[in-house]
This record gives sequence, C-alpha cells and structure tokens, in this order.
Amino acid sequence: MIEVQGLNRAFKGVKAVDNLSFSVPKGICFGLLGPNGAGKTTTIEMMEGIAKPDSGTILFNGEPLTRKVAPQIGIQFQHTALQDYLTTRECLSLFRKFYDHGVDEHTLMDMCDLHEFANTEHRKLSGGQKQRLLLALALVNDPQVLFLDEPTTGLDPHARRNFWDLVNKIKTLGKTIILTTHYMDEAEQLCDDIAIMDKGKIIARGAPKALLSEHFKGVLIRLQHQQLSDKVMSECLPSHEQNYWYINTDKVEQTLKLLVEESVVLEGLHVKSANLDDLFLKLTGHGLTAERPMEVEPQSAGEVA
Repeated sequence: MIEVQGLNRAFKGVKAVDNLSFSVPKGICFGLLGPNGAGKTTTIEMMEGIAKPDSGTILFNGEPLTRKVAPQIGIQFQHTALQDYLTTRECLSLFRKFYDHGVDEHTLMDMCDLHEFANTEHRKLSGGQKQRLLLALALVNDPQVLFLDEPTTGLDPHARRNFWDLVNKIKTLGKTIILTTHYMDEAEQLCDDIAIMDKGKIIARGAPKALLSEHFKGVLIRLQHQQLSDKVMSECLPSHEQNYWYINTDKVEQTLKLLVEESVVLEGLHVKSANLDDLFLKLTGHGLTAERPMEVEPQSAGEVA
C-alpha cells in the first residue's frame, strides 16, 4: 500500500529523519514507535504530504504522493482546531461537504459512538469524546489509508481503552492504519507490524510478539540498584537503567536462588514478562521517559506554504 524509500529530513542541522526505508502492506495497522524527538511525527507528516522530504520518495499503490492521492488519505492530527460553536453533528456535516464522495453522518456517528452527544457543542466534549469526533472526521472521506498521530496523548486510561476499541473496529473494515505513539502498550494492542524509531532511524521492525520473542527469553527480573557480586554479574548478565538492574532469564527459580545465595537485597523485586518498553530499553540503552530533544518544525510562511 505504501512504500517509503530513502527518506531524509533535517532541521537546523539536526537530522530528524535519517535515510528511512520501509513498506506497509494493505489492510494492516502499522506502528511507528519511539520517544518524543525520535522522528515519528516528521516521518508521518511527509507520508501525509504535509511536509516535503529533503530527499527520498513515497509511493501509494505504486504512485508518487501527489494531490491525486490526497482523497485516499484520512488524518487525525495531534491537535485540530474546529469552527467555534458547532455541534458534533454540524462538524461532521461541514467536513462531509468538503468531499464529492464519503461516509454519511449517521454511519460515522454509529462507527465512532457519537450519537449520545451529537447535539453537544464540540468545545464542551471531554478529551475522549473529542478524540472520537476527530477520528470520525478523519474517516469522513472513506479513506484507504488512515493516519493516527499519537491519538491518545493526554487521555485517561479508560478513554484510551475506549479509543483502542474504536480503532480495532475500524481495522475490521480493511483500511490501512498508520499509527504513531510513544505508548508501547498501545502498539501491542493495536499494531500488526511496528517499526521502532530512535534518533531518526528505524532500529527494529516486525510484529510485536515476534520482536519480543527474538530479544527476550522467559521473564525479566527487576532489582533495586545495588552492588552485585561477580558471580551474579557473570551468570545473570544484568543490564542497568536508572535505579534498577534487569535480568532476563528463562530459569526463574534458579536465578532467584542464586540471588539469595549471593545476599542480593530483594526488597522491591519485580518479576514480569518483557514488553515493548523493555525492548526499547534493550536496543537503545535508555527508556522512553528519558529526556530527549524535541523535533523542530519550520515556522516560516514559505516552509508552511
């Protein structure tokens, strides 16, 4: 459905996107993952046709990204300004008039569970309700490809899970979804295929479960940071992040027995299955919450035009 070849973009001498190449099959949910500043938003804006790459090509169904392709694309931005005083229904009616072909308002309200506040002014909607409206607006032209740029940022856990349910419902329609997120649990729930980005590059690619199976065996044991004996260091090969040691093992009882024998302090010990956060930490040496430089976007009128 989409093919990205040798994509590059730099701002003020900083490479936000560094020679990216990947393809996205039709009908899947593809995730671009990484922390703020990894290059996700810059990449997705070039794929949407909003920003121009310094070099590289983007193909949709084998065709270059042009205005001809635009009607096939739906976008839910991180932030969208809507006309003041319009109700939910009126917003959908307005956006539907922008297209020759699309989805009728009633179907969109069914699809995104909007009937309950159809006559509520959009400024009075909760965060989760507003995101459902913005998702419906992104679907109004019945696009082949739907871009979701960090759609659940700022939502509470309940609203996030409700939004995930909507995205899973849309996946059953056979649309291709491109999702950017820094929530690894969100990617595990929604994505069939992911690319993990860091410093403008893709550092891992594949199905979430396959990536975890490739890089981890058994479980992760987390210990509070302390001095570990040479025997623990050599046999357990722990990794260190902030105030914790992490040990990946498929022999939990044997590992715990060794820790006790070596007088390791077990206060705060945590045993869990590895997730995508742990994978990112293993691949980059830093967590998703580490301080990262934000992406710098051009501000001049010429650039925006």
